[in-house]
Amino acid sequence: MHDADAAGQVATARELNLPILTWAEVSTVVGASLGVYGLILTESDVAPEFFDLRSGLAGEVFQKFTNYRVPVALVIPDFAGHGERFAELAHEHRRHPLIRFVHSEAEARTWLHSLE
Repeated sequence: MHDADAAGQVATARELNLPILTWAEVSTVVGASLGVYGLILTESDVAPEFFDLRSGLAGEVFQKFTNYRVPVALVIPDFAGHGERFAELAHEHRRHPLIRFVHSEAEARTWLHSLE
């Protein structure tokens, strides 16, 4: 599902032509990202239930990417815009080795490249 030249690179879900990340697509997105060094997801790359922590989608996504050791940067300009609990989750991940919430794609690329 992704280009061979993306291997070893930081890529966005958009560049990899990944589907919107829903429960049904978790395995597809994780599998497609195995060939890249780091993945950048934006608000538009994830289903609305991702932001509702009670749905469990965010936890499932984090667990899968962590299990496969794929670094993921989630670009969310306003963490608090998705509620207090979501903002707390973003804050708790500020030092996570594989999952980070950032405010811009530039910040995402800087963090992911620092892992190389």
